[in-house]
Amino acid sequence: MSQVEMLLQQEIWRFWDQSLSGKSRSALESFAADDLLCHLVGQGQSPATVRTWVHHNTVVLGIQDHRLPFVDDAQEFLRTQGFAPIVRNSGGLAVVLDEGVLNISIVLSEIEESIDISTGYDVMLAFVQLLFPEAEGKIEAYEIVGSYCPGSYDLSINGKKFAGISQRRLRQGIAVQVYLCIEGSGSERADLIRQFYEIGVQGEETKFSYPVIQPEVMASLNELLHATFTVEDIVIRLQQVLQILSTRVVSQSVMRDEMDLYQFYMQRVIDRNKRMLSKE
Repeated sequence: MSQVEMLLQQEIWRFWDQSLSGKSRSALESFAADDLLCHLVGQGQSPATVRTWVHHNTVVLGIQDHRLPFVDDAQEFLRTQGFAPIVRNSGGLAVVLDEGVLNISIVLSEIEESIDISTGYDVMLAFVQLLFPEAEGKIEAYEIVGSYCPGSYDLSINGKKFAGISQRRLRQGIAVQVYLCIEGSGSERADLIRQFYEIGVQGEETKFSYPVIQPEVMASLNELLHATFTVEDIVIRLQQVLQILSTRVVSQSVMRDEMDLYQFYMQRVIDRNKRMLSKE
């Protein structure tokens, strides 16, 4: 059995579903939640965990996005389009979150065995493939040039990206995060980010090479599979997959004895985001 298979087949999976409750909350809370889970899982205080989360219109910026020459103008543009900009605490560039995008975090521990970066990505790739058997043999992982937040683990079908993967590592815990564009138009989301970068750069020379977005290279899974999935459909599928991969699935949000640690990570995320978005 490969390491990826072993990591997916846990005796117990903890499942924390925020696909409904998170819509009315800031996405900052999700990054704090993943930090909390990294700490708990990494220190052996919680079993391996899968968390699902959905947020209302948000654009999650990366560190380099904050360094755009006209970043204030670009953020104001997002606000006029009804999107709240925040800065995340893991790598990458700007991505769009809305109610048609399902985010999944798989949180694993390195207590017994180290997990290299590529293995972390492969775990999520394998998990997404399990979620969509109708796309068997079609989902590929390689950089889609012209997409937003491009990377070597862009997930695509027929050259069109529907998902991107990132990782967060903290206290021997690893949160592998994926955004899955399930519903709506992938190209419309991409066009929002195309305009964000155009306004943020405005022809200025920059040290960092920002992506030139080509909206036509992005799509939702519904568009790619000619399907009518809802986010809720995929959350149900996900729970069924976890049942197959484990002896027991424990549905569990943050516990009372975890709340102080969650508040610690929440405050840290808020303070960091405030600094990054400051005009000073």
